[in-house]
Amino acid sequence: MPTFDLVIKGGEVITASDRSHADVGIKDGVITALGADLNDAARTIDATGLWVMPGGIDSHVHIAQYSGEGIVMADDFESATAAAASGGNTLVMPFALQRRGTSLRQTVTDYHALATGNCHVDVSFHLIISDATPAILGQELPALVKDGYTSFKVFMTYDDLVLDDRSLLEVMAVAKREKALVMIHAEGYDNIRYLIDQHEGAGKTQPYYHATTRPDIVEREAVHRAISHAQLIGVPLMVVHVSSAAAMEQIEWAQQRGMKVLAETCPQYLTLTADDLKGLNMDITGAKYVCSPPPRTTTDQAAIWGGLERGVFTTFSSDHCPFRYESSEGKLNPKARTSFRWVPNGIPGIETRLPILFSEGVSKGRLTPQQFVALSSTNHAKTYGLYPKKGAIAPGADADLALWDPTRQETITQSKLHHGSDYTPWEGFDVTGWPVMTLVRGEVVANDGKIVGAKGHGSHIGRGAPQAVA
Repeated sequence: MPTFDLVIKGGEVITASDRSHADVGIKDGVITALGADLNDAARTIDATGLWVMPGGIDSHVHIAQYSGEGIVMADDFESATAAAASGGNTLVMPFALQRRGTSLRQTVTDYHALATGNCHVDVSFHLIISDATPAILGQELPALVKDGYTSFKVFMTYDDLVLDDRSLLEVMAVAKREKALVMIHAEGYDNIRYLIDQHEGAGKTQPYYHATTRPDIVEREAVHRAISHAQLIGVPLMVVHVSSAAAMEQIEWAQQRGMKVLAETCPQYLTLTADDLKGLNMDITGAKYVCSPPPRTTTDQAAIWGGLERGVFTTFSSDHCPFRYESSEGKLNPKARTSFRWVPNGIPGIETRLPILFSEGVSKGRLTPQQFVALSSTNHAKTYGLYPKKGAIAPGADADLALWDPTRQETITQSKLHHGSDYTPWEGFDVTGWPVMTLVRGEVVANDGKIVGAKGHGSHIGRGAPQAVA
């Protein structure tokens, strides 16, 4: 019997802390050795000239999620995880969204039914709490945390998801008791509703006005309020998809005072601006860029880069929330043609997240390769209770690996992508650095942009206590 099922030879191994030339030996889907001249393998992969990094972990994605009456999300688990694999990811973390009046446990069961047997990469579910009833908070949520669903998201906006301040405090108290991590979408609900009414009253209904009804003031106020709630309860907090300098300043203020406030940002806040929502002469094509929070300004982009460089942000996620543009069930549904209010919020990004961060960060000298690994994989695993099984290249870790060509130049185009959307917001975006092979637990699932792994190889991964609360 060979010592290894697979050896990846000749590559430069890069982790969140180190980089060195080493072979990677894999047995039964697990890394068993790192060293020079590993042989005695059933098969080998020549990684000469490539960087061998932990597979990407995208800890903020929406897949096959209910999105409103008559609206259909563009990705199911097969297409979304195929796109993830092609983009160098080995695990994604979708949300099981509880609709009001429904059981949280049944919600999880329903999402598992959608995912089981359909995934190319591993998945691990967060929860979304929309109905913070005594039964949910006292029984279902604690039981699910014990079952390995150790993070959940709450919203400060959206008609069918918003929780009032009292409910937010009660949810945070459960998180503290059960050692779970609260993720929060921080935008002020009443502020946004007021601004939407003002805009529509003035006839300002084009997609661009989605951005002006959700200004950075609205995000800043909500972030400050969420941090205050977390401080009152004494619980760690993850503020997701931070888009603006103003919101980031609130987070950094809390971090400097010793509060456990984590933050995440996304590609759209580094590369897109509110002007993209104008489309061509304020036309409907701007709907392609509608997401919440919206993209901001180049000044905000520079501030977010600064936060990534100095460690304000723990994770870099896609907030993949895909809809079709040319669809009556997507961005151009009949109501959306009358006002930005009805354009589904979200853009696709699961496949393009890592090439954009690598190109704009590593290739342009803003980030070290080790910082890239931390922001794209290792910090996600640590934050959400997956480390060291995931997010590491070390003996005992799952052989979840992405092989990168750091000098390969590509142009992002819809024709190359595997997601279910009919467009990409980054059409024509040039990148340097490209994932050429992705392995999940030692099996090649994507090779040079082609999906080669069997559907169903991906499994659901339960989690322990997130590092932030352990």
